[in-house]
Amino acid sequence: MTEHVEWSEPEAGPAPVPAAVTPADAADAARLVAFGLQPKLQPARDQEYTELLRRYREDGAFARLADAVAAGLGLVVLEVSPRAGMAVTAAEDSVFAVRMGDYARRTSADGSDRFLHGLAHLAVAALAFPRPEDLADDGYIGRVSVNGVDAFVRQACRRLEERAEEVGENTDPATEAPGLEAAWRIWARRSATGATKDARRLAGSTTGIIGKAVAFLTDSGFLQRTGDDNGGTYRTTARYQLQVRDMAGSAAMAELLELGVVPVTDGTPTLLPAEHTEDLELAADAGLPFHASSSS
Repeated sequence: MTEHVEWSEPEAGPAPVPAAVTPADAADAARLVAFGLQPKLQPARDQEYTELLRRYREDGAFARLADAVAAGLGLVVLEVSPRAGMAVTAAEDSVFAVRMGDYARRTSADGSDRFLHGLAHLAVAALAFPRPEDLADDGYIGRVSVNGVDAFVRQACRRLEERAEEVGENTDPATEAPGLEAAWRIWARRSATGATKDARRLAGSTTGIIGKAVAFLTDSGFLQRTGDDNGGTYRTTARYQLQVRDMAGSAAMAELLELGVVPVTDGTPTLLPAEHTEDLELAADAGLPFHASSSS
């Protein structure tokens, strides 16, 4: 007689116990975050940084530890990769957060100028990455110039002025109006370069304000200066692309792009010429980064 044997799955052994975090692990994780707080440091030029990035990608426990260290410092990890390093941005309550008021104090800006400094940063981001696909493409490099950004903002001012005239708005906008509506009059009335005989760029002029913005972005590892033409030319870094991705959903940036100053037609961004330019105070040789569309 044959015996019937029932087969059953072998009992699973005890789950592996994760290795305890050592002080050395914590120190390495903190070291990686410290590297991330040095935005100008390129991973490829620092062997320790490169090794810690490799460990982050290959060791899940170490990655979670580094993320926890960053979170404890009020930092948001945007990306960890060889191209961007450990790219972090500060949350609003982080000790590392740079607030517009602090930035304005660094630039000795008064109340109205703080508004313009904020608009300058917004315009640099919008002009550097005018299309969603530019932000999505890791290989995309945006290029801006100081005079080009000023021309872009002044053209946006023209669009806003026309929009205000269409609705019969001849006075300063109401408090509930979008932020750009309240800013365009201030920017449009401000001199592009200043009133010096040699047309030097004064700190309170619009190109002076943009110059401070791009200098700050360069010091922060977001832009790299490429030349002196057109008030200064710059290219974007991977870290800046990640930063702009993080802010791309902001209402102010969406509003600026929706003005149609940088339209998307066949996939090539172009800066539209204003319909009336005789009274626009554009900086000489604006050096716009995009060519005008050729008419057929």
